[in-house]
Amino acid sequence: GGPGTAGGAAAAGEHVRVGHSDVAKLREAAEDARRWDSKYGGGDWRSSMVPECLRVDAAPLLLASYSDEVGRALFGATAELTRLAGWMAFDTGQQEAAQRYYIQALRLARAAADVPLGGYVLASMSLQATYRGFADEGVDLAQAALERNRGLATARTMSFFRLVEARAHAKAGDGVAAAAALKSAEGWLERSREGDGDPSWLGFYSYDRFCADAAECYSDLKAPREVRRFTEQALSRPTEEFVRSHGLRLVVSAVAELESGNLDAACAAGTRAVEVAGRISSARTTEYVRDLLHRLEPYGHEPRVMELRERARPLLVAPA
Repeated sequence: GGPGTAGGAAAAGEHVRVGHSDVAKLREAAEDARRWDSKYGGGDWRSSMVPECLRVDAAPLLLASYSDEVGRALFGATAELTRLAGWMAFDTGQQEAAQRYYIQALRLARAAADVPLGGYVLASMSLQATYRGFADEGVDLAQAALERNRGLATARTMSFFRLVEARAHAKAGDGVAAAAALKSAEGWLERSREGDGDPSWLGFYSYDRFCADAAECYSDLKAPREVRRFTEQALSRPTEEFVRSHGLRLVVSAVAELESGNLDAACAAGTRAVEVAGRISSARTTEYVRDLLHRLEPYGHEPRVMELRERARPLLVAPA
């Protein structure tokens, strides 16, 4: 039976045997939720169904009986869902809840004997630490993911972990270490091949995504020329599928234009970012817009800045 039926039976105390089809349904749920989250942000009602899916579908299956092989697959699928619940909590500003989910996801990945997935959870924890201003902790977590996966993970996976490390170095203001990590991330990405057997959860990671994060690194390092170079590449991503990252990139682009003295271009990118942010439910995107408006304060008397602030007002007064 499906997760729902297995769950009901398990709750009733009957003897239930979990099969690969049950695990496949959990993986499908994780995949759907991941796509939805990229498009609408972690605060959308569909995203909030992930904790529900964990409680109603996954938890009863974990209590049922299964072979070792199915058990590992079940722990892995549940770890993916739990990591995703953590990521959505992070995106909507619920930092403590995010950490709880991440720690649980680490335990589940360990039970699944899935080292790369455990690394992905550590990388997610690293991004959260970096975003919250704990860059040194961010570096440690990313390096832990790299250490554990040396010789185990695919080239694309290693590239992503190095990119996450670069983000932390950049936030810490260490330009040399950030540049070295970016160079390594790009090298790993160039070595990756279609038939490598990359994990499904890495489907979002492309060269465009690498460029987008490289732009954020250089934004933190106040290197507007590099930001522009990478942003042009990053904004070529399909907007509909990755609405949130498109919004974040537009703000990074606006800040780079402002630091290069191009107020017109900064306001144009900012206006597009506000439009994107208004379509999704993401505290992180709103925070980026707020930061941009703060940087524009010295130009507050300029009509185009006043217009941008006016457009952003509904976004900033809405509850996060």
